[in-house]
Amino acid sequence: MNPTVQLQGFGRPSVYHAAIVIFLEFFAWGLLTTPMLNVLHDTFPQHTFLMNGLIQGVKGLLSFLSAPLIGALSDVWGRKPFLLCTVFFTCFPIPLMKISPWWYFAMISMSGVFSVTFSVIFAYVADITQAHERSTAYGWVSATFAASLVSSPAIGALLSASYGDSLVVLVATVVALLDICFILLAVPESLPEKMRPLSWGAQISWRQADPFALFRIRTDHLLGIDCYIMQHA
Repeated sequence: MNPTVQLQGFGRPSVYHAAIVIFLEFFAWGLLTTPMLNVLHDTFPQHTFLMNGLIQGVKGLLSFLSAPLIGALSDVWGRKPFLLCTVFFTCFPIPLMKISPWWYFAMISMSGVFSVTFSVIFAYVADITQAHERSTAYGWVSATFAASLVSSPAIGALLSASYGDSLVVLVATVVALLDICFILLAVPESLPEKMRPLSWGAQISWRQADPFALFRIRTDHLLGIDCYIMQHA
């Protein structure tokens, strides 16, 4: 951990902060598994699973396109603002489920632009761990994510069967708000000022924000291997 990190929130930045943020966010969404299927069926009775696939597909595509840009911006402005931003906009559609299903599904799709909390969380963890600690820290975060998704759908289904979907949506909204408050009040910034570019107006290159860069690197690597094999065949 770098001792020059400015303390904001409770204590020094730690993997526990990252794990709690991830757990609360995905616990809130996991609670909605049963209510979301019910609302999908009521809204699109003939094409329930098709529409679910389209909504999640649009959300996933937008997340894929935006993740590198948000990661690059967090290198300039710090991790905490983007943790707050990604969690807020990812969880924003939750209360809309009972207010307006159409707006709910529209906002879920559009929220994909900011549904990249994992990207910022992994950057947060990388800031505060040494190289030999990183794989273990990533494992803890991933395990926390898995624990939230294993437990929350069953709890949500039980609450839905006993008290109705409205209570589940309310509980999920409260959990999401708790996550936002936790980030705002308790999570310290992990990126030292001296590790950032010299100014907040620092330029972000297209290469940093290009979501297809990894595929080009992979393609170039494979092409190099093919050329080597052909030359030595």
